[in-house]
Amino acid sequence: MKLLITGGAGFIGSAVIRHIISDTKDEVVNLDKLTYAGNLESLGAVSKSSRYVFEQVDICNRAEVDRVLAEHKPDAIMHLAAESHVDRSIDGPAAFIETNIVGTYTLLEAARQYWNGLDAERRENFRFHHISTDEVYGDLEGTNDLFTETTSYAPSSPYSASKASSDHLARAWQRTYGLPVLVTNCSNNYGPYHFPEKLIPLVILNALESKPLPVYGKGDQIRDWLYVEDHARALYKVVTEGKPGETYNIGGHNEKQNIEVVQTICDILQELRPQENNYRDLITHVKDRPGHDLRYAIDASKIQRELGWSPEETFETGIRKTVEWYLNNLDWCQRVQDGSYQRERLGASA
Repeated sequence: MKLLITGGAGFIGSAVIRHIISDTKDEVVNLDKLTYAGNLESLGAVSKSSRYVFEQVDICNRAEVDRVLAEHKPDAIMHLAAESHVDRSIDGPAAFIETNIVGTYTLLEAARQYWNGLDAERRENFRFHHISTDEVYGDLEGTNDLFTETTSYAPSSPYSASKASSDHLARAWQRTYGLPVLVTNCSNNYGPYHFPEKLIPLVILNALESKPLPVYGKGDQIRDWLYVEDHARALYKVVTEGKPGETYNIGGHNEKQNIEVVQTICDILQELRPQENNYRDLITHVKDRPGHDLRYAIDASKIQRELGWSPEETFETGIRKTVEWYLNNLDWCQRVQDGSYQRERLGASA
């Protein structure tokens, strides 16, 4: 099959594309605007494949989305393109409203028109897979509660509110127009090629430079950590085997307090790159972010029961692989930090 993947130059999108090109026989069309978070270097290992095509397109540009659909004729759309950083959404929510809500609406309408024009067999097999986050559920009060596919939405940040809006749009297009939509909501991802503003890569790179390791408040916020390559496998499983109209929660079964995550990274670094002063001494507690959710935790039993997916990595194995990857790819990190990776972007749009 041929898959159109929006946001394929981002962290999760690039992992999905690497998985599909490396482990399946399917074709991929990568549609990405290439904002600051889009990095084509993350696709270096597969970009030369004859089964991979890149289109630099903004999902808000209806004419260009229509052109891509007409030209490439995909069998499914996996919609990952989104603004996704909570702190940025607090400082500047407009971009999140535009991309996550208006962009999703534009893509849904383009997909609906394209789907309506397919022959009966291709219409039957077509899928629109909308990829979202567990942050749409808000936070959990009880220590034993879990987010399920029927948990009520209660987003706390401009980011999670915009993703909740896009989820509702996707489901409405399925209910009203019959578009074969699948929705997935995932927990916190981590792993190779993660943009350095996010917690885990930020801690690794700051520690290597003996810079402070900022932890919001007490660091007692709990997240369920999902290794990005496990997530990529799950997403492919859903788009190829999932049932239209269904929602699947994807989690790593790895609940950790943020302070535990930071301390674990420090201990692995102390083992792999020992220094006289312990990396834990760099931990610095800073003022908590506004509206910070305390606990997220996913019940991923449905996708395991119905589609046979479960994560292969524990947090202990995944975080070690992640730290080792960053230690072995500091040149990639440097190009992101100094902005030189954007030259690849300029070359792609030339």
